[in-house]
Amino acid sequence: MPPVTPRRVLMVAPTMFFADYGCHVRIYEEAVALRDLGHALRILAYPNGRDVGGLTVRRSPGVPFNYRVVVGSSRHKIYLDAMLSLVALHEIVAHPPDLIHAHLHEGALIGYVLSRLRRVPLIFDFQGSLTSEMCDHGFLRPESPLFRPLWRLERWIDHRPHVILTSSRHAADLLVREFGVPASRIQPVPDGVNADRFRPRRPDDEPALRVTRQELGIPEGRVVVVYLGLLAEYQGTGLLLEAARQIIERRQDVHFLIMGYPGENYYRAVARNMGLEPWVTFTGRLPYEQAPHFLRLGDVAVAPKLSATEGSGKLLNYMATALPTVVFDTPVSREYLGEWGVYAPRPTADALARALWDLLDAPHEWPVLGHALRQRVVARFSWRRAARVIAEVYEHLTGR
Repeated sequence: MPPVTPRRVLMVAPTMFFADYGCHVRIYEEAVALRDLGHALRILAYPNGRDVGGLTVRRSPGVPFNYRVVVGSSRHKIYLDAMLSLVALHEIVAHPPDLIHAHLHEGALIGYVLSRLRRVPLIFDFQGSLTSEMCDHGFLRPESPLFRPLWRLERWIDHRPHVILTSSRHAADLLVREFGVPASRIQPVPDGVNADRFRPRRPDDEPALRVTRQELGIPEGRVVVVYLGLLAEYQGTGLLLEAARQIIERRQDVHFLIMGYPGENYYRAVARNMGLEPWVTFTGRLPYEQAPHFLRLGDVAVAPKLSATEGSGKLLNYMATALPTVVFDTPVSREYLGEWGVYAPRPTADALARALWDLLDAPHEWPVLGHALRQRVVARFSWRRAARVIAEVYEHLTGR
């Protein structure tokens, strides 16, 4: 790649960045990798996030009655977006950018206005369908009278940017097929992983891992199944607990380490009512910086995500940690795991339990699968590679 011309980038991220889950990880890792290439980034975000990585973050004002992190669709975003828009108008005057890099559809809408005012290119980082996410979160129903107007708004937003970056090729196909976006304006930029931080377990890790297992109350001698991500029905958390119940009925030497939020108290109660408490540990929200260590506690991993349009960056973290991984058979999972994933053919608890059982019953295959997944992720998925692709898009748009 030729030398990068540094650009002033205003990154619009209408979320409470940083909040230790997938969408935020993509924003963070992209920003760090682009900064390392020489670009000057300013990130616009909601209040209540935490500062990470020395990134420059300009936050909108908060309000007294909203002090928690908002995950997914929420009515709170209406006034949060309004306040973020006002801050954005100040930013483009005080710090004129060379281009706008927007995340999420709300960010693309704000970014479109900014790009028109400053006459600079707009890039939209697409991480899933707006209306599909609303349905996944139970915020909207397909039969609702609001669905079609919101779908049309989503389609209108999708046609505004100069270039759309997608976290998977499946998402790129979706934009062309469902929303009529010209393929020439779409650039797939798959999620990546830092394979130096997320690495397999080594013998010298064992003392620290033993201490963590004791702190978490995981008995010695148990096979540990790890999950790291948001806890919600569209993420398959309920199906995972039902599959765990079926596994525990057949063997008691398995322990499920479920890491993430929100809803950990709800799902902890569900597990207790199912009689799973001795075999399931919930950590709650886990700082992203600690994720590599906690994943190394696992022997196998699971990601029962049900959403058909969103990415699944956690799979890359599993792969880099050399964890054999069980997933539902979706296009995004296939794109990441390839032939080395363990696929449940149907999005049901029974199918997930069967796939998990088959993997748990074949420990001789774990190092083979883990090694193959690690090789695949190192060869294909890195944030440095993603940043180089994005930098080429920057160069094309600002140099024309």
